[in-house]
Amino acid sequence: MSTSRITGSTVIPGLRYRDAHAAIEWLCKAFGFTKHAVYDDDQGGVAHAQLIHGTGMLMLGSVRDDEFGLRIIQPDQTDGRETQCPYVVVKDCKAHYEQAKAAGAVIVNDYAEKDYGGAGYSCRDLEGHLWSFGSYDPWAEQGA
Repeated sequence: MSTSRITGSTVIPGLRYRDAHAAIEWLCKAFGFTKHAVYDDDQGGVAHAQLIHGTGMLMLGSVRDDEFGLRIIQPDQTDGRETQCPYVVVKDCKAHYEQAKAAGAVIVNDYAEKDYGGAGYSCRDLEGHLWSFGSYDPWAEQGA
């Protein structure tokens, strides 16, 4: 295994949203993502979007009944249970928590300092997807 730091994501979460345009704006405001690319579809939705946060990326698009979309359901169809949860490393976790909370994120695990180092919290976005944010950076451990 290489110990050199990766400069970009090699694992990129992908999510679908019923109102992808609103989700993009909210994710940028609440979680600090920035738009890298947004490609609209011909039905007023989003065919594909890429949002970045540091060296990480999230891909998303509108919910649709295509081959891939038929394999994904939304959190409100599973009583909020998830089979995945993106973890995003943030420098100032407390400030990030306050920003997300102010934007209406539903906090499911309150901000806390962790025994293993750093701090973290978990929340749901405007369509119920589960997210985890923390200051623990496993990549920093590589260089130590």
